[in-house]
Amino acid sequence: QSVKAAASVPAATRGFDGGKKVNGRKRHIVVDALGLLLAVTVTAASVTDRDTGRDLLVRLRGRHWRITRVWADGGYTGQLVDFARSLLRIALTVVKRSDDASGFTVLPKRWLVERTFAWLMHSRRLARDYETRTDTSEMVIKWAMSMIMSRRLARRAR
Repeated sequence: QSVKAAASVPAATRGFDGGKKVNGRKRHIVVDALGLLLAVTVTAASVTDRDTGRDLLVRLRGRHWRITRVWADGGYTGQLVDFARSLLRIALTVVKRSDDASGFTVLPKRWLVERTFAWLMHSRRLARDYETRTDTSEMVIKWAMSMIMSRRLARRAR
């Protein structure tokens, strides 16, 4: 997800995403089958998905070592698939959009991440990136997700 950055965000941690025409930062997340957050990384929007994918998968492997299969967006193709398979022992499956599809189409497994981003966007603080540091931005995402998860738990307790 590419989001616009506020004026308080330093130029060193912001960039321009040419595909979405956004000057700001990118949020990369890994979620489970329920849409709950497993790993998050925030980078400048100019950083490619493949470069960030390595760090994100290493974080995922360090924290959730039992995960063996990950479905990813089309931006995470190339050498990242080989890296995940050979070094991390994760089967990275890239879910690509068909060439003849126009407009919005629901793709299997990718809608889980989009749904989680939609849940996170209910937090007003995440509508734009206001944080000066990327690690603080990651913590705000985790904080917003903890609010979502605690509301679910409170609903079940009743």
